[in-house]
Amino acid sequence: MDNSESKRSRNAVRQRAQAIKPFRCKNLIAVIEDPSDVKNIGSVIRNANALGVEKVYVIDPRQSLSDDWQDMRERKSLSKTSVSAVKWTFVKRFDSTEDCFDHLERKGFVSVVTSPHVKGKASAFLHEVDYQQYTKLAVWFGNEARGISELAVARCDMCISIPMFGMIESLNLGTSSGIVLYEVTKQRREYQSQYKRSRKRGKRSEPLPTEMPREQS
Repeated sequence: MDNSESKRSRNAVRQRAQAIKPFRCKNLIAVIEDPSDVKNIGSVIRNANALGVEKVYVIDPRQSLSDDWQDMRERKSLSKTSVSAVKWTFVKRFDSTEDCFDHLERKGFVSVVTSPHVKGKASAFLHEVDYQQYTKLAVWFGNEARGISELAVARCDMCISIPMFGMIESLNLGTSSGIVLYEVTKQRREYQSQYKRSRKRGKRSEPLPTEMPREQS
């Protein structure tokens, strides 16, 4: 690639970054609890980036990931499975569920977990929840085999589930995170379009767009 092509490529990246900026969902974090497969981490990061989630947290007790985001960005397995989304989405790892909750609560985040049929905890179907009510929100996804932990359920604000109508009542992590994050980001973008701050303070004189303009072929 010569200098002129390289410059055009950098300009295209900057233009894209500016174009998507109004659509990013501020103060929204996707949390993956103890994933067993790096491919699934990459899938969730890809979904998060494509849908406008601000950050991804990974609870990684086996310390398979680096503590340094820059190192993660350069890891080929993550870059490949996330289709390079890890380069554009901030990712932070934690040693334990407790450490992650402590961090989120200090920052004022409310947590909801994706987990069906949980006793003793408020629960709702995905589409029944108003995700605009939370100023700072973390959405948790559990381990591929075991699901979300009892500790996460105990410390979360509520549980949400995807309604299912087939004989199979489970989805893989990549699919479920895509469905959940689509609904959450759609609602939060609609809110951000109208208001500068939480609790309907600082209404915008001109609403932000909620959809990207379609490219002409």
